[in-house]
Order: sequence, then structure tokens, then C-alpha cells
Amino acid sequence: MKVAFDSRPTKCTHGVGRYSRCLLEALRDGGDCELVETHEPRRCEVYHSPWLDGALLRCPVPQVVTLHDLAPLKRSGQYLRSMLRFKLRYLALQRAMRVIVPTYAVAEEAETVLDIPRERLAVIPEAAAAALHARTEEEVVAVRRRFSLPDRYLVWVGAMQTPDPRKRVAALTRATRSMSLVLVGPTAPWAHELTGVTLTGAVSDDELAAIYTGAHALVFPSDDEGFGLPPVEALACGTPVAASDVPALREVLDGRATLKPVGDLDGLIAAAESAERPAPPPPAWTWVDAAHATVQVYREAAEEKDSLQSVRPKHRAAALVKDA
Repeated sequence: MKVAFDSRPTKCTHGVGRYSRCLLEALRDGGDCELVETHEPRRCEVYHSPWLDGALLRCPVPQVVTLHDLAPLKRSGQYLRSMLRFKLRYLALQRAMRVIVPTYAVAEEAETVLDIPRERLAVIPEAAAAALHARTEEEVVAVRRRFSLPDRYLVWVGAMQTPDPRKRVAALTRATRSMSLVLVGPTAPWAHELTGVTLTGAVSDDELAAIYTGAHALVFPSDDEGFGLPPVEALACGTPVAASDVPALREVLDGRATLKPVGDLDGLIAAAESAERPAPPPPAWTWVDAAHATVQVYREAAEEKDSLQSVRPKHRAAALVKDA
């Protein structure tokens, strides 16, 4: 089976980039399909867009789209400038033969908010990259020196190029704590205005694994997530996790982390500071598992190509564009 895979997001530094890189690598290594990295899917049997931006309104072959979350719809006031683009992408999503989502929490929202039939939704979780595992004391000491990290610290991981209210990074820095807080990820000038924290900037996977390993705990205050990959990565490195109690994180972590109410940042910090090792192991799911499940979705989409013309956007999706 010849599959067109939109590899443009592999260059992104946020979670969609991580997803695209890891999935593409796993598909190449053992996905049992012929991959063509392109967003122009002619002469292929299936097209997979691993991000909403790549969804095509008029796709010449059966289309598979990965929907990571519904933040632009749930927080439309924060996406005013790009809302028309998002609405058009959601309309394209409605026309996809299959929609991959990372959790049942997102599947429920897609079914309820976008009227996507449950039989067209495939829940395929994400996983920690192979490089993210517990590192030696020598590696931890080396990364601590490289980034001037304190001996004892809590860590937060994510992209900081633009302020994302969902992540609540600024609020986290103001919470009461006794340990140092290290923020890991690419930054923009606004992040350097945060006080009382250590910023590492972008790091390699080997450096990230050592930073996770050396941390007392990961603190993850997001008030909304589609999956929440950093907690899974931290567990893969043996690091305890304290996170906000939101549906996707509750589903993914499944008792492996301490969860606190969304509004209780002081409680979240306290839970992270009191965390003890050893941390529970991460979910057993791997990117190899994700690749096999994704290829099965490709097969299902290809088998239904004869019904491609019968797939039409639901009333609610059409209304999204009409209201733009």
C-alpha cells in the first residue's frame, strides 16, 4: 500500500512535531507500507495528515487526519486571527475517511462537537521516544553543569515560543514552592520575563532524558490536554509526576501520577515536592504499537475508497464555515 504522509510538521518543536517524527520513524522501520513524504497525495492510495493544518478539503484519495485536540474550538476567543483557517480545516476533517485521536477523551469531544461518527474515529495513543529513558549519574551531572541546573529541582517541559494559556506556565512560576523550577523547551522573549526559574531553551533528546532523570518530579499544570506526552516521558525516565486532573491525563496516566484539581497550583507543587521514587513505570504502549495500529487505519480507509464520494460534512461543520 502506497501512503502519502505529510512530513512537514516533523520540523515543528511542539508536541505535533514529536508525534510526527516518532510515528514516521516507526512506520519506516516496520509499518508494512510504502511511504511517500508529501502533502500532494496523487498517485497514492491513502493520504495521512498528522496535523490539522495538512487536512485537505478536496483530497483525491482516502484521507486520514490526526486530531490532537479541539483547543481552537473550545477556546475560540484565543484564536481569533486564525479562526477561519481552523474552521476550514475542521470542515476538511469532516470529510476524512478516518480520524486518529490520541485518547478516548478527544474521541468523545470529536464525536460531540464535530459530529464525527464514532466508527470513523480511531484512538491510537502516543508514547515516549526510544531515547527517553533513565540516564546514568554521569549523564545527569553533565547536563546539570551544561545548563546550570540546581541539585534539586522540579521540571516542566513544553514549547514556549508563544504563550499558551492552557499550559499555565506563568501561573506555575508564581505558585508557592521550596524547590527550584526548571522550564525546558524552546522559548520566545516573553518566557525570559518569568522570574525565579531556570530556562534551558531547546534541548536534544539525550539532554532531555538526563534532565528528566535528574529532576525530583515533573510538574504539569495544564488545564486542558489532548494526550499529555511529557508525563509519559518523565515516567519513562523514572521521574514521578504531579499533574492537573483533566480527562486526557486521567486516562493516559491511569493511576501512575498524583493528580490535583486544575485550580490548585500550590497543591500541585506540594504534591510534586513530596513525590517519592521509584516512579511507576510508563504505559507499555510503544511507537511500534502506534505504527501497527496506524497502518490498520490506512487499510480500513483504502478499503472504503469506493464510498469516498458519500462522505459529506455534517450540518455542524458546515455551520462552522458559515459563521466564519
